[in-house]
Amino acid sequence: MKEECLICQAPLEYLENNVLMECVICHKKESSKSRCVHGHYVCNECHTAGMDTVIGLCLSETSKNPIAIIQKMMALPFCHMHGPEHHVMVGAALLTAYKNAGGEIDLSKALTEMMSRGKSVPGGACGFWGACGAGISSGMAVSIISGSTPLAKEPFALSHKMAAKSLAAIGEVGGPRCCKRDSYLSLLCAIDFMKEHFGVEMEKPEVVCMHSCQNNQCIGKRCPFFKPINC
Repeated sequence: MKEECLICQAPLEYLENNVLMECVICHKKESSKSRCVHGHYVCNECHTAGMDTVIGLCLSETSKNPIAIIQKMMALPFCHMHGPEHHVMVGAALLTAYKNAGGEIDLSKALTEMMSRGKSVPGGACGFWGACGAGISSGMAVSIISGSTPLAKEPFALSHKMAAKSLAAIGEVGGPRCCKRDSYLSLLCAIDFMKEHFGVEMEKPEVVCMHSCQNNQCIGKRCPFFKPINC
């Protein structure tokens, strides 16, 4: 098996109901529906340890290509094949490319807010909430850019439309989950959305996934980014 559990590399299992679990790293106790088949549980905070490096990477980045930016994040030691780190990374890559393409935002402030919001979406939201955190992250980025609040009018609508567009693309491909695939789908949707609604044109490359060998549930040719490679 390729890596699943961060402790023993065994496959993960998803439970029907929440169970009180203790993180094997920090020993924090919290309710969760996921653990490895040997009973190991790693909390979201420990799973994403080191993710703060995203802010430094983004602040030094000059690219207008959010795919290229997130691929740099995916290559960092903190990033795993799957995990809630992607719930921050999609929005962070989008905010950075938006700024570099001429969008008017305070990037440092926006990234700090994106980190706070994205980390609040737990792992497994894709299956248990019916809304993948990568897709939600694109909506968060639009919310931050537009200054949306629950009482806003147009910004409220735009952030929902962005998340809905990303989630529709993710749902069209179907499961099982792949954090890399869903991140790419969300960013490609966001590139078009930003051009249409904000007049900011980012670079939109052809995406080829190089992570299939690390994904036990890779859907192969059904994925729009799949390329056969020797594992």
